[in-house]
Amino acid sequence: MDEEGRLTTRQAAELLGVKPATVYAYVSRGQLTSRRDPVGRGSTFDAREVEALAVRSRREAAVPAGELSVRTSLTLIEDDRYYYRGVDAVELASAHPCEEVAEWLWTGALPRGARFTAPPETLAAARRAVDALPGHSGPADRLRVATAAAAVTDPLRFDLSPEAVLGSARCLIPTLVGALPVVGRAQWAGDGRIARQLWPRLTAREPDPDALAVLDLALGLLIDHDLAASTLAVRVAASARAHPYAAVSAGLGVLEGPLHGAAGRLAHGMLAEALERGDGAAPVVADHLRAGRRVPGLGHRLYRGEDPRASALFARLEALPQAGPALAAAREVVATTAARRPGLHANVDLALAVLTVSYGMRAQAGETVFAVARTAGWIAHALEEYQERPLRMRPSGQYQGPRPPRPMP
Repeated sequence: MDEEGRLTTRQAAELLGVKPATVYAYVSRGQLTSRRDPVGRGSTFDAREVEALAVRSRREAAVPAGELSVRTSLTLIEDDRYYYRGVDAVELASAHPCEEVAEWLWTGALPRGARFTAPPETLAAARRAVDALPGHSGPADRLRVATAAAAVTDPLRFDLSPEAVLGSARCLIPTLVGALPVVGRAQWAGDGRIARQLWPRLTAREPDPDALAVLDLALGLLIDHDLAASTLAVRVAASARAHPYAAVSAGLGVLEGPLHGAAGRLAHGMLAEALERGDGAAPVVADHLRAGRRVPGLGHRLYRGEDPRASALFARLEALPQAGPALAAAREVVATTAARRPGLHANVDLALAVLTVSYGMRAQAGETVFAVARTAGWIAHALEEYQERPLRMRPSGQYQGPRPPRPMP
């Protein structure tokens, strides 16, 4: 190693445990950068960069063959609780607005009074694009189109440095919210907090401070939840070095799947029907089971007990008189189902449905809240993935077709 901390090709190969030719293959794939030796006898490599690649390679080699494992320092789910960078996520979201929670997940710092602002030209472009959609378009449709419009206005979107990606994220989230059509009074739309900007896009009813606090709590709780299907899609896109807007678009595409993002809408419909019928939630649960449908808002594969996000939201909702009827219906749904399946507990979709039903929000409001919140988490995962080896998420298919050679059809 020379005085500048650079390695020869042979030294780099020894440290990586590969042949010299493989070192140059790493260079061609963008995993290492090389510099010509001043004497002209070959290439040299930054020792720290080589060591970092060696560490990543050793970690990947430790993963059992055939098992998909993604290293992350963002969210840990353990013993029916979950943590953002080691801090209890429920406690964090209960004490800080969603913008500060997002900053913590992105940077590991907690800046007080964090605000996100949409650039006027970006917001205008996103609104024009969303306004051109048919009136029946869903929230995922609008958010995907707004994301694409925002990307086009950002000439720096291909800069994948952490500073540039964070700058894009702080502009994208308020742009997505601001591009959604206003349902309520427009004067609520200009406040700096994401929760206040989002509220009039969800309902025509004016918010009170306690209701806004519950919405902000929901946003903070939903920012990340380990490697959900949409988050994995984001990591795959980021592994291919797609820019952050494209990575978010990948997440939004998966979120629209009926097995991922639609659960909140189904729970909303169930509670709304129970309140409209007026004879309790038990008959509605019976109708779901009679039709062969799952009762929405119940159970989560990662928790043995009640989803901690649901517990936190229920606790806040109990203090709101407006939420009383919907909360009682939700509790009845859980109790009715528990008579036969005692291990089935409420999840966050049911708790979010209590909020959306209580304040006259549309059925897709929960999906909108989920998508806006999770955008911050997707950005955090994209930031992590940009620091990994490119295209590392390239599994091999297990071919099941006929063996060649076959005659030409």
